[in-house]
Amino acid sequence: MSGDQWTIERIRDALGNPALAQRFLSEINKAPAHELLTVFAKWERIAKDTSAAVQRGRALAEYDARGEDPPGDWIDATERVQQDAEHIRAYGAA
Repeated sequence: MSGDQWTIERIRDALGNPALAQRFLSEINKAPAHELLTVFAKWERIAKDTSAAVQRGRALAEYDARGEDPPGDWIDATERVQQDAEHIRAYGAA
């Protein structure tokens, strides 16, 4: 599928999230003619990035299902995330 041409339908499907797909359709339908290619290119990039992230997630899930660590160097950010969450609970999001 990676060699297939990107179409409005393919972008919509690749976005995966109905609200995001609706936003895309709204933007592409409301764009003036001279902005159509720009709007299409923006959403094509978003759809490609989304598809790539899904593929990476599936690959990582395969490692997890086999009980293996994924390849690469991973940084444990648990402590930082917990501190950020504590700060947000205490002071609210900025």
